[in-house]
Amino acid sequence: MKPRKKPQRVPVRPGNPGAPQYDRFRLINGNHDFQKAVPDGAVDYSVRLRPGGTLAYFNYDLAKEMGLIPDDHPQKMNRILAQTVLDTFGIQIINEYDLLHRTPISKKQMKPNTYMATRYLQSQHPDRTGRTSGDGRSIWNGQISYRGTTWDISSCGTGATCLSPATAIHKKFFKTGDPSVSYGCGYSDLEDGMAAALLSEIFYRNGIATERTLAVLEYPKGFSVNVRTGTNLLRPSHLFRYLKQGDRAGLRSAVDYFIDRQVANGHWPKQGSRNKDYAYLPAYIATRFAQATARFESDYLFVWLDWDGDNILMDGGIIDYGSVRQFGLYHHEYRFDDTDRWSTTIPEQKRKARYIVQTFIQISDFLLRGKKNPIQTYTRHELLAMFDREFEQQLNRHLLYKIGFHESHREYLLKEHQDLIKKFKRVFSYFEKAKSHRGPHKVLDGRTWDAIYCMRDILRELPVHLLGKEMVMPPELFMETIASSYASKRDKTLHEAKVRKIQEFQKRYWALVQQTAKRFKTTERKILLELGMRSAILNQYDRITGNSILEVTAKVLRERKRLSFDDMHKVIQDFIHYQKMRPDPDSKPDMTNLNSVEQRRSLEVMHKIIGLVRENRESL
Repeated sequence: MKPRKKPQRVPVRPGNPGAPQYDRFRLINGNHDFQKAVPDGAVDYSVRLRPGGTLAYFNYDLAKEMGLIPDDHPQKMNRILAQTVLDTFGIQIINEYDLLHRTPISKKQMKPNTYMATRYLQSQHPDRTGRTSGDGRSIWNGQISYRGTTWDISSCGTGATCLSPATAIHKKFFKTGDPSVSYGCGYSDLEDGMAAALLSEIFYRNGIATERTLAVLEYPKGFSVNVRTGTNLLRPSHLFRYLKQGDRAGLRSAVDYFIDRQVANGHWPKQGSRNKDYAYLPAYIATRFAQATARFESDYLFVWLDWDGDNILMDGGIIDYGSVRQFGLYHHEYRFDDTDRWSTTIPEQKRKARYIVQTFIQISDFLLRGKKNPIQTYTRHELLAMFDREFEQQLNRHLLYKIGFHESHREYLLKEHQDLIKKFKRVFSYFEKAKSHRGPHKVLDGRTWDAIYCMRDILRELPVHLLGKEMVMPPELFMETIASSYASKRDKTLHEAKVRKIQEFQKRYWALVQQTAKRFKTTERKILLELGMRSAILNQYDRITGNSILEVTAKVLRERKRLSFDDMHKVIQDFIHYQKMRPDPDSKPDMTNLNSVEQRRSLEVMHKIIGLVRENRESL
C-alpha cells in the first residue's frame, strides 16, 4: 500500500489530557460488563499506546449523545480534545505473536486494563462452531453510560487477534502489520474507515439502524483505527456459537446479558421472569429483522446478510461496513466475490433473515426446555409466518412512503386498501426488477446483471407532471424519465406490452391518489401537490451509492491539504446533511456562502463531491 501525503494535522501535545470537560473519556478503559457476564465470551488482551497517530475524523454530535463532551461544546477541534481522543483510542494489542517473540514494549506505553476481543460464529472459519472465530482485528474499548443509556465502544485496526480467519486457516499467530496477510494483519484501512464514518452517519440520519463512527485515527501508510459505537454491539453470532456447541449454560449467560442491557436501555419491555424473556426473544427478533430486511430491500441496501448472523446487530442494525453499499437502482443480481465464496443478493437477504429468526426460535426452545432440537423442527413455526407478514407489510409501507404519502395517508391505505397497494406494487416491480438485455457480467468486486429503470426518477417526476399537465404522462416521456444510463436502445423500445404496463402504472398510481383524496375529503390536486413536494426530497436526484461513497472518501482525503480540520469537518457535516432525505423542517446546507477564502475552498470541495455522487447515482 502506497504511503499517502501528509494531511494537515491537528496540533497536539504529548502527555495526559488535563481539561475537566473531557474527564469522561477516562471511563473508557477496557472494562465491560460482558467480560464478567459471559466469562468464555472473549479473549482478553493487554494493550499499549500506538505512537504516530493523528485525528482524521471526530463525531461531535455522537460524542455529546454519549456525554463525552459538553452539550455546548463547539464543533471545533482543540489540542486537548485531540490528544484525549488519541490517548483513549490510539492503542494496539499485545498479541500472542508479541508474547512468543518477546516483543520489547516500554512499561510507559502500557494501559493498565485488558481489552476484550469477543468470540462469535463466522461461517468462513474452518471450525464453523465459533471456537476459533470472532473479532480478528478489533477490540472493545469498554462501555459508558449517560442519561439512562449505556453505549458500547469498539475499535477496528488495533492488531491481529487469535480469532482472525488467518490464524485459524494457517494455524499460527501473526505479527500485527504482517504484509503477507490482509485482514489477518490486524490493521484497518483509512479509506475504509472514513467511508464507513460517512455512510453510517448518512444511514443514521435517514432512520436506518446502524452502528456509528465516533472517531477515525490515522497512522502512516494509510492505516487507521476506526472507533465504532452502539447501544448494544452484540450480534446474533455471539449467541449462535453457544448454540452450535450445544452449550446451554454459555448460551443462557449471553442471552441474559443481552436482555439485561436492552431492559436497562429501555429497548426491551420487562416480561416479569426469565422464561418470559426467553419466550419473547424470537418474537422480538422476528419483528426487528422483518423491519430491517424490508428496509434493506426497499432502499436497495446490500449488507451481505447471512445465516451465521455475523454481519448484523441483534436489533437488525448494520455493522461492519466493509461490504455494505447502497445501490442506485435495484441491482438485485449483484453478488460480491469473496474469493472462496459468493455473497447473498439483496432479495436473498430476506431468506437469510428468516433463517436467523428460525435459529432464535431454536435458541428459545433450548433455553426453556433444556433440549436442543434440530433446526428443521421449527420450519413451520408460527413466528416465521409472522415474519413473512411483517416483512410484506413493511415493504408496502416503505413503497407508500417513497411515493410521498403522509403517515396518516399510509396507515389508512394499509388498513383499507391492501388490494390497491398490491396492484400498484405488482406493476412497480415490473419496472423495478427489469434487467438489461446485456445479461450477467463481471464487475470489479463481483458480478451483476444491470437493472435498467430508476424508480426514484419516475416517483419524483410523475406527480409534478400530473399536477401541471392534468393528463397522464405519454409513454415516450415516461420511458425517457425512467430509463437509466444502463438501458440500451433495445431496453427502451416501447413495444405493445410495455406501453400497457406504463398505462397500468399510472392507473394504479392514480387509484391510490383518488382513494386518499376521497377519504380525507380533499382534492386530487392537493394530494398530488403533497406527493410532489415530499417525493422531491425522498427521491432526491443525487443520492449516495456504494461506488460514489468510495470516490467521495478518496476526494475528501485528497483535499485535506487545502483545508483545516475544522473546515473539512464542516464539509463532511454538510455533505451528510445534504444526503438526509427525510421531509422534515431541516434545511439543506447553504451552498452559496462565500465570505472567506476558507469558505470558498470548502464550497468548491462540496460541489466536487456532490458531482461525484451524481456521476454514480445509478451504480452499485
